[in-house]
Amino acid sequence: MATPLLSFLFFTTLLFSAHSELCNPKDKKVLLKIKAAFNNPYVLTSWDPDTDCCVDWYIVTCDPTSNRINSLSVVTGSLSGQIPAAVGDLPFLETLDLHKQPNLTGPIPPAIAKLQRLTFLRLNWNNLSGPVPDFLSKLKNLTFLDLSFNNLSGPIPPSLSLLPNLNALHLDRNKLTGRIPYSFGTFSKVPDLYLSHNKLSGPVPTSFANMDFNVIDLSRNMLEGDASVVFGSNKTTQIVDLSRNLFKFNLSKVKFPKSLTSLDLNHNNINGGIPVEMTALNLQFLNVSYNRLCGQIPVGGKLQSFDYSSYFHNRCLCGAPLPSCK
Repeated sequence: MATPLLSFLFFTTLLFSAHSELCNPKDKKVLLKIKAAFNNPYVLTSWDPDTDCCVDWYIVTCDPTSNRINSLSVVTGSLSGQIPAAVGDLPFLETLDLHKQPNLTGPIPPAIAKLQRLTFLRLNWNNLSGPVPDFLSKLKNLTFLDLSFNNLSGPIPPSLSLLPNLNALHLDRNKLTGRIPYSFGTFSKVPDLYLSHNKLSGPVPTSFANMDFNVIDLSRNMLEGDASVVFGSNKTTQIVDLSRNLFKFNLSKVKFPKSLTSLDLNHNNINGGIPVEMTALNLQFLNVSYNRLCGQIPVGGKLQSFDYSSYFHNRCLCGAPLPSCK
């Protein structure tokens, strides 16, 4: 039989436990709604309503001061179904990361636009479909946006250029069509830009002449015309990949940034020759194969450190590492 002292201690412990939970009750309710929407998957087993979401739950973290949920990150296990609208009811969320979830389907829900504190949004390597939503431009604190490796289709919304703090934009490996928005030459902060492996067409916007991208990857699309606007002697660009498009411009006339370390132009219709200024570049990677280049490969710098496959299948390019000029 329990003594009065033991009973008192027991109830005191219960009372203390009830009031010492760090987890915000609104956040807990939302998370349990998200768990139910995903049909209670194994990866969310730790989300037990009788435990503290700030202490005992995996995949989420709480702000150490406010104890509000600030991160939801599922990069292992398996989620099935669509991203539930309830995700938008976590107003203190700064990181939303749903990565490598092949059974995650459907569109990106409009409720995400409510997450005004979001800085990191990664929904990549999933099976999401529908458009790249225009409403993402409302997330003004975003520094990183990655929607790559999905089945997103339709045009790229020009409004994404209104994101003022973006360091990187990954829209690669989707089924996007139409042109690269002219507005992408007006970013206030210039992000690393990854648009490869889509079905984009038309020219590179002339507005790109104003953009000093650190990394720009437009490879494996159906882009055409003069892409030399991405270069410039005053820029600090390091990595450029324009490969496997329909670009046509004179390489001899291009002014390269001295910072360039990787240049991939293979499988285009680029003409002219390799300018001697390229001997001054500290290139770690170079591929100009499968173009319409002519003339002697300049001797010097890193140009002879690449093998013949970096240069072959051109119109009349010659000199080391290709056969000597006649």
